[in-house]
Amino acid sequence: MTKALIIGGGVAGPTSAIALEKAGIEPVVYEAYDRGADGIGQNLVLAVNGYSALLALGTGHLKAGFDVPRYRFHLGTGKKLAQVLNGDPLPDGTVGRAITRSDLYTTLRDRAIERGIEVNFGKRLVDAKVTADGVTAYFEDGSQAEGDVLIGADGMHSVTRKVIDPAKLTFRYGRLWTTGGYATGVSVPSHTGTEFMYLGKRGFFCHILDDEGRIWWYASITRPEEPTSQQLAAISPEDWRQQLIDTFSVDESAAVDIIKATESIWPPRPIQDIPHLPTWRNERMAVIGDACHAVSPSAGQGVSMAIEDSVVLGKCMRDIPDIAAALERYEQIRRERVEKVVAFGKQCSRTLEANGTVRRVGRDLFARLAFGEKTSAKGHESMRWLYDHRIDWDEHVDASTGSRTA
Repeated sequence: MTKALIIGGGVAGPTSAIALEKAGIEPVVYEAYDRGADGIGQNLVLAVNGYSALLALGTGHLKAGFDVPRYRFHLGTGKKLAQVLNGDPLPDGTVGRAITRSDLYTTLRDRAIERGIEVNFGKRLVDAKVTADGVTAYFEDGSQAEGDVLIGADGMHSVTRKVIDPAKLTFRYGRLWTTGGYATGVSVPSHTGTEFMYLGKRGFFCHILDDEGRIWWYASITRPEEPTSQQLAAISPEDWRQQLIDTFSVDESAAVDIIKATESIWPPRPIQDIPHLPTWRNERMAVIGDACHAVSPSAGQGVSMAIEDSVVLGKCMRDIPDIAAALERYEQIRRERVEKVVAFGKQCSRTLEANGTVRRVGRDLFARLAFGEKTSAKGHESMRWLYDHRIDWDEHVDASTGSRTA
């Protein structure tokens, strides 16, 4: 049996482990931190295409979180533009689902452990070498591990990626900072399963009410110049809260009330992406998820792309005996789609920018046209390439042509 060393224990790590185990491969997960990511991370909406890929692995439906089948767009004036579907439901009624990154991680980790998959903590990769008959991973604590293939699911700052190709990679700054949190004790406009989005005069704000009456929210504010880590560290929680209040005080929305009612606001995070990674793999190693194609959160597709990657990788490793050929086919199947999604995320980020009156007026005019009732219906059709993407686990992958639905 082929043994796969999986570097990274976030969402992509256990998902790829489950896919490889399902393919008849022995996966072992190595997480850099000395404990799991329980309670760590922000929230997200798992789009219906990502949810479909997850179900293809046989993990079952998610118990944590709540359904989000639709979005409702507004201008900062409060004017409603349109309500659109978050992709069409799956045949069984499954729709996009809001979930904390921690809950998604723990669900997948537990599914992996239930399958007998070994998960190791406190194993930070520092190097890896291709050997005559496999690959060896070297960890910071002095230990090492041997396997037949190594999969880097270790995020945007991937060590695996640097091992495969040491050339310096420059991330693209999205001219936005993002943040969010959870609020209670405040009344907001709401409809069950509807995410309220506001294209404000100085920033973008979104909120949704969960099944227990708690408000989940996130925001993006325009910052044309990329900050240094020192500049970000100098912003205190109190200063950040006040900056957000000032930003959204000019809008007709519940943003300010929600921000004031939030006990702990996430620190500002600059939006970055990886538009093109020249090298995804070598003969025994490959990267998946954010390690090779980090997507702007404005697209709402980062986790979904990692899950799709995992399923396709599992299928390729299952059906193509030669490891190098399997990794090559995985890249061939995935590269065009994920780079299109990254470009879509960049476009979304540009739409959210509110940099100056002239740009904002132009953006709002575009939004009125793009999110009118008739144009929104056309827009829904134009987005089928993203949300209607399905991966059939049982369809065979050929080394030369691949699976068309993968």
